[in-house]
Amino acid sequence: MEKLKAFLKRKDIVFSAKRYGIDALGAMAQGLFCSLLIGTIINTIGSQFHIAFLTNPVATIGGAEYTVGGLASAMSGPAMAVAIGNAIHCPPMVLYSLITVGFASNALGGAGGPLSVLFIAIIAGEVGKAISKETKVDILVTPLVTIGVGVALSAWWAPALGKAAMKVGDIIMWATELQPFLMGILVSLVVGVALTLPISSAAICAALSLTGLAGGAALAGCCAQMVGFAVMSFPENKWGGLISQGIGTSMLQMGNIVRNPRIWIAPCVTSMITGPIATCIFRLQMNGAAVSSGMGTCGLVGQIGVYTGWVNDVASGAKAAITAADWIGLILVSFILPAVICSLINMLCRKMGWVKDGDMTLA
Repeated sequence: MEKLKAFLKRKDIVFSAKRYGIDALGAMAQGLFCSLLIGTIINTIGSQFHIAFLTNPVATIGGAEYTVGGLASAMSGPAMAVAIGNAIHCPPMVLYSLITVGFASNALGGAGGPLSVLFIAIIAGEVGKAISKETKVDILVTPLVTIGVGVALSAWWAPALGKAAMKVGDIIMWATELQPFLMGILVSLVVGVALTLPISSAAICAALSLTGLAGGAALAGCCAQMVGFAVMSFPENKWGGLISQGIGTSMLQMGNIVRNPRIWIAPCVTSMITGPIATCIFRLQMNGAAVSSGMGTCGLVGQIGVYTGWVNDVASGAKAAITAADWIGLILVSFILPAVICSLINMLCRKMGWVKDGDMTLA
């Protein structure tokens, strides 16, 4: 046992919730952002501004034509796997081998591919780390083992994992359509909390393919956290804090939340209010990339995702046109309501002595 512990320590193989549930999951979201999400944004910009270079195919692979954005989106599996490998400290040979593993697990996982990539890339990466530099022919053995394990697991597990993730996502979306008020509260609160915690709400939404009305509720919850914290902490953090939290991440407040959990009351209650407003009143839907549902106002990716969905729906005939009511709903849910409601609830918390000056000051 001591030898095994020494071996795992030497290989930097750490079995922990933080490494797999926080570091790897967060990295996966970054991989998605740099591939699928950016590809979607590039395609939207190209089509809306009629930029020929972005709308015309730049490559034909296997008979399929790809635009610049299409190429970026097609690399989502490899991008996620490499990001995960980097998060779990894979050495170069293992990291590069995960490109193939990511492509295989994402492709075989179907719409639930991100969840497949998360599990399989972690296992293949850790196995690769264990074998790395243990033989004199490392340049052959390490990639062979890493890719072999990853592709084998992809063939064995990815379809089932993908279907399971899709099923869970479908149930959440079905329940939201059936009970938009209650599910609007629940989805908005849970995803919003995930965004502020050191885990990835974007990766969760991507893994579950959370779109439609449930995606709109998720977006509302994320915006409540980001805009809420940005506005109510403005006296302490001024413009720098407003920008870093409002279009960056509310995760910056995690240290302050640990010190005084009551500062989290206002954003959480706000998400429980704006969630059902999004689902019941404005029927706000995320029909763009699922990862956008968990991005909130980060780089305005959530709002771009909603807009992309509108454009796609209009192109397919599912939606007649983008209306003023659509824009009003998106702006209210994303920016105005979180700012106003969260500030009012925070004022009440301050009057009750739960929140004091300096409680939300960023280091």
